[in-house]
Amino acid sequence: MIRVLIADDHAILRRGLKEILVQELDQVTCGEAEDAQQALTEVQRRSWDLVILDISMPGRSGLDLLGDLRQTQPKLPILVLSMHGEDQFGKRVLKAGAAGYMNKESAPEELVKAIQKVLAGGRYVSTALAEKLAVALHQDDDGRPIHETLSSREFEILRMIASGKTVSQIAGELHLGPTTVSTYRTRILGKMHMSTTADLIRYALQTHLVD
Repeated sequence: MIRVLIADDHAILRRGLKEILVQELDQVTCGEAEDAQQALTEVQRRSWDLVILDISMPGRSGLDLLGDLRQTQPKLPILVLSMHGEDQFGKRVLKAGAAGYMNKESAPEELVKAIQKVLAGGRYVSTALAEKLAVALHQDDDGRPIHETLSSREFEILRMIASGKTVSQIAGELHLGPTTVSTYRTRILGKMHMSTTADLIRYALQTHLVD
């Protein structure tokens, strides 16, 4: 029996994924988690063969959860399924230990293919992302986009700032203090050699980190 945990805050999407998996895979059973804490609890309590993880969930993000899952179950394969484009998160989640990255707009057949490959011990990336990773292998650190120097939390807050959210809104969504968020903002500005929030927003738009 293949045990798959689906971690996503949208009930309709969880149900749709379960139906696809049950129809296309032999002997599969699915569990559900609607937020990061519930997903972590499920992984700690039960044995799973695969986690399908959304990185945009309320409270703690899937990026944070990915790190915790890697520490809790280093050999547990994690397939990230996100609404965000590969340019925004693909390389980052793979470097963080995910076994694959897919956009939610992918065809069901491609999802099944990705799951089968990950369950077999492989890693899944689309052809487009594979080409980007191949190019990156031939670049030194100085050739990286500047946002790739940020930690996962810093990158997440950068995107939230760039999407127009206030410090108070970010603090509430991430369960952090406003002072902590402000500290992150200052750190991000320093790492990216920028002076204002407007600079961050402009950069994020130019590099397609936000839609």
